[in-house]
This record gives sequence, structure tokens and C-alpha cells, in this order.
Amino acid sequence: MRHRLAGRAAGLLLLAAVSGHAQQLSAGQLVVDTVHAPSLERNLYGDSPDRSMLVYLPQSYASSPNRRYPVVYLLHGYGGDERGWTGYAPIKPAMDTLVRAGVVREMIIVMPNGNNALGGSFYTNSATTGNWDDFIARDLIAFVDKKYRTIARPESRGLAGHSMGGYGTFAVGMRHAGDVFGALYSLSGCCTQVSRSGSSATWTAVTGAQSLADARKLAFIPRVSLALSAAFSPNPNAPPLFYNPPFVRKGETWELVDSVYPKWVEHAPFDMISSHAERLKRLRGFMFDVGLSDNLVSPRALAAMDTALTNAGVRHTYETYEGDHSNRIAARLATRLLPFFSQTLDFGDASRR
Repeated sequence: MRHRLAGRAAGLLLLAAVSGHAQQLSAGQLVVDTVHAPSLERNLYGDSPDRSMLVYLPQSYASSPNRRYPVVYLLHGYGGDERGWTGYAPIKPAMDTLVRAGVVREMIIVMPNGNNALGGSFYTNSATTGNWDDFIARDLIAFVDKKYRTIARPESRGLAGHSMGGYGTFAVGMRHAGDVFGALYSLSGCCTQVSRSGSSATWTAVTGAQSLADARKLAFIPRVSLALSAAFSPNPNAPPLFYNPPFVRKGETWELVDSVYPKWVEHAPFDMISSHAERLKRLRGFMFDVGLSDNLVSPRALAAMDTALTNAGVRHTYETYEGDHSNRIAARLATRLLPFFSQTLDFGDASRR
């Protein structure tokens, strides 16, 4: 059934794009909102705890005031913000087209801003960047459930994301599977395993940064590595960037820091599976994918996730496809992710009103 619906979804979106009818079919509303996050107060980088967000409300939201809806929380990747879901992977035309065609049921989609002074929070609780896991799983959900007409239970709540957001889906989802979220979908989720070897060029650049201004000038991989360090091995007593690197220079090489490396492993989804398997078994659905030509996320790493989850007895679906890290995300959103949540989440009796 899922593959038939995905094929139909792909055909509908292609027709809409070719005929120019996507805007004409638009019916839902994209709302700009702000949520205050106590979990992010007093972070050491000066990031505001008032976080911008986008909320997609379906067509019937205004006309059916007694109806409640499942919610999908959609997390963006490193270096971006919630507006990415209106650009390279536009949520509104996808939802409008699929709902009108009867392929996807009406849902609320919430897109928070997970960016920070280092380019990305990795949705992780940190003594220096702030408690981003708590922001997603507690502050944001409480705000949305209070302000919008949601079906406020785990069975009706999904978590998804791309790249850094895919990592957040794995990590936050594992910690809160069953009691907060009922279904997970990770698109090209990064950082599932931790390497035991450090690139000399990368860590020379990272440790050479002595201010936020320096950090913002780093190339992509060093910037990501610095953001991961602040998330996974924060140190409030190590200004100005407040982190402990997992590698230290020894002569011409970079060696593991025994006291730091285990903290990174604790945050690696692959290594989290054994301790979180029972939680994951409570999910209504769990899916992840990656492009075979992905230049940032290794398909082998996600194949290892697939094997480990299977060995742990966790039901899930893993798919690969022809594409790189970003060029097929809009298509995957429309043909896989949205139909997956439409079929998996509990819509309750209210969805039939």
C-alpha cells in the first residue's frame, strides 16, 4: 500500500509542477510563530530562548473549530532554519496537493528553528548551548498543544528531519519514543556513529578558532565539528567557545581524549540502540533513508543502523534511493515521509468530523 500511495504522490506532484497548478491547489495556511523556550535560557552563546517557527495548518482548521489534528514536528539541517521547509523542500504545496488528492490526511506540521550561534544545535541537551532536546520534547510540544488544536498524545505525534534534523530524529526520538512521539522518520540522518580517528586539518582548524567570529569563518566540516563538540562535550569552564575537543594533537597526529570520547559515543544513535530498544519497540512506525550518492552521510552507516535495529528486534523500514544529500529531499518528503505519517499516526475520531 505504501509504495502505491508513494507512486501516486509522485505523479500528482509532477502534474502540479508541470501544469503550474501548485499555487492554485493551495489551501492550507503557513503561520509564522514564536515559542519561548525555558530550556534554552542562560545558554553561554547568547542565543535567544525565543525561537521562531513555522506551523502548517490544513484547510479545514479554520472551518472546523472542533476538530483536532495529529502533529508532525519537522527538524531542519545544519546551517539552516525553519525556512528551509519553504525552499529546497517546500512543505505547503506538498501537503496541499496530497491532501486535495486524498493521498495524505490533514495534519499539522510544526517546523522549529534549531539554529544557534555555531550554526546548529544538533537538538542535544548541552551545558553550554542549552537543552535543545528538552526544547523539542517539552517546551515546543507544550506550546503547540496549548495554542493549536492538536491530538495531544504520543500516538498522534511524529518526529522527522533531514541531515542534522535526521540526527535529531534518531536521538530525540530514541529518548522519547512511546511517551512523547509515536512515529519517527529520519531523512539522511547524520552523525550516527563516532570515528576513532581525527582529521588533522579539521581539528587544527577547530581548535584554532578563538572566538565566535573565528568560528563563523571556518569551512563547513570544521564548523560542524565545533558545533558537535559544543553539543556533545560542552565545558562551561573553557571560554570562549566552551567545549572539550574529542581529539588532541600529539606530534603530527591527533589522538582520542579518553575522558571526552565516551561522551560523544553516548550521543551516537548507533550506540544508543541497545539501551533504547525497548522504547523504540513502542513506536507505531519507524523509517529512515539515504541517497546512494550522499556525499555527507554514508549509506554504510545507515545500513549499520538497519542491521543493529533488526538485531535488537525493533521494527523499522530502511530505504536507499538514487540521489545525493539534498537533491531528492523534496521528493522524499512528498512520496515517503508525508504518506508515512498519514498512514502511521493515530488520527482519532476527531479526524472524521
